[in-house]
Amino acid sequence: MITSEQRMRHFKDGETITIEPWRAKAFPVIKDLMVDRSAFDRIIQIGGYVSVNTGGGTDANAIPIQKDDAERSMDAAACIGCGACVAACKNASAMLFVGAKVAQFARLPQGRVEREKRARSMIAQMDAEGFGNCTNQYECSAVCPKEISLDVIATLNREYFRSAVTKR
Repeated sequence: MITSEQRMRHFKDGETITIEPWRAKAFPVIKDLMVDRSAFDRIIQIGGYVSVNTGGGTDANAIPIQKDDAERSMDAAACIGCGACVAACKNASAMLFVGAKVAQFARLPQGRVEREKRARSMIAQMDAEGFGNCTNQYECSAVCPKEISLDVIATLNREYFRSAVTKR
């Protein structure tokens, strides 16, 4: 699969490039090529956080986390919310973005406080914002500048199912 970045690098002199703003209902055009990506902010506000007690900081090693879990969490946290995944998806789905935000907390003990409602809330907000549904075309991952793995979508689906089963 050739990404848009690879296509640009193989641009031949004299060829035509068409540049246009992202066409997604959830990313309205502001002006020229600028789009409003605040829909991502609203999705994060609804569940992309970890509740912590205030007070003195705990020792970094107080909560042991397996190396694999920490690495996979950090890989998911690399998502910069650029919206390239939405732009590449024929359905304007934000599943890779939401999956990355859910997956970064799903493997960490600190993320368990909101675990029961995080995926359910963030998917509901994603739907309310007007993003489309994932149809497994995998364009999102192919164009992601941070190379977010499709595994985050599987994690999102697993967390959503878990939250529906243990609904509080």
